[in-house]
Amino acid sequence: MQNRTTPVVLQIIPELSTGGAEQGCIDIADALVQAGAHAIVVSNGGSRLHDLARTRATHIDLPVHSKNPLIMWKNVYSLRRIIKEHKVDIVHVRSRAPAWSALKACEGTNAHYMTTCHNPYNFHNSAKKFYNSAMTKGERVIAISHHVAQYMHEHYGLDETTMRLIPRGIPMDKFHPSLVTSERLVKLTKEWRIPDGKNIIMLPGRLARWKGHSDLIKAIALIKRKDAFGLIIGPDKGHTEYRRELEDLIKEKGLESDIRMVDNCNDMPAAYMLSTVVVSASTSPEGFGRIPVEAQAMGRPIVATNHGGAMETVLHGETGWLVPPSNPQRLAQAIQEALALTPEQRVVLAGRSMQHVHENFTKELMANRTLDVYAELLR
Repeated sequence: MQNRTTPVVLQIIPELSTGGAEQGCIDIADALVQAGAHAIVVSNGGSRLHDLARTRATHIDLPVHSKNPLIMWKNVYSLRRIIKEHKVDIVHVRSRAPAWSALKACEGTNAHYMTTCHNPYNFHNSAKKFYNSAMTKGERVIAISHHVAQYMHEHYGLDETTMRLIPRGIPMDKFHPSLVTSERLVKLTKEWRIPDGKNIIMLPGRLARWKGHSDLIKAIALIKRKDAFGLIIGPDKGHTEYRRELEDLIKEKGLESDIRMVDNCNDMPAAYMLSTVVVSASTSPEGFGRIPVEAQAMGRPIVATNHGGAMETVLHGETGWLVPPSNPQRLAQAIQEALALTPEQRVVLAGRSMQHVHENFTKELMANRTLDVYAELLR
């Protein structure tokens, strides 16, 4: 058992799979261990457990992904036992499903309860609004963007006394052009069968309707450039019907040889380096959105839709373009402007983009600001 003077922080997340919330959880666990604290993560497991293990944090398996009321109630007692056994100082929840269990589990203990809100949670009735409210009951509530903070203020009355704005951060020791070798680029080029001499228009992100893949396909059809090649990267996660719709749209536009869909990518820095322009075409506003930030860190022009977190991470006309959502015509126009950049203009944009990310959206900044919030509670 750790020394009684060692701070103990328990993070709770439904599963450790791909995603920004999951990556943030792992990054903060790593920062806690590096700072000499005891980091514990409770989740239902997942594909990222090996990444968490590398941080030397403790993982505890619990079905905190479940929305079943009986399981959620059982989780209260399991979490309370963990809190007492490990002498947890702070319980940090990152999702609604386990938030109610954690809130109840903290009662009667010395643990502080706090949350991170990763999105403006939708609600269409008072019951759903109440369900979401577990994320607003923390002694501190981290909002990952002004967009999320504004939502929490408007709908739940939170202000700066409780909320802390901490944007997501990306690891600059991973997302930097100089770190990507030619071997990695050649490997992806062969694996994805990318034609020589093409300008790659890349849209990364899982296959979900709101990610705007169909808008990109329509935009590429409007561009009518023989040197343009679309690359859609992301798993369908069971949405096979949507994948078929996109494949049908590609055929309808006669773009079978001009657009490729790739299931997944384990080397996104190299994928960004292959691209001429990166697109984030979400039709609904994202809480933050990692794609525009990662693209800028790699010095790539980014075209994103002008709502949600992208409005805070992309500098329109300086590091990229912001266009109206669900508007293939404006999307095509911005892509054409990005493709028309001279080599000198691309170098200037790349430098500006990388500096922008370095000053505002690094993993170190996010970790330090989060540790400061923990310190607030411990004081």
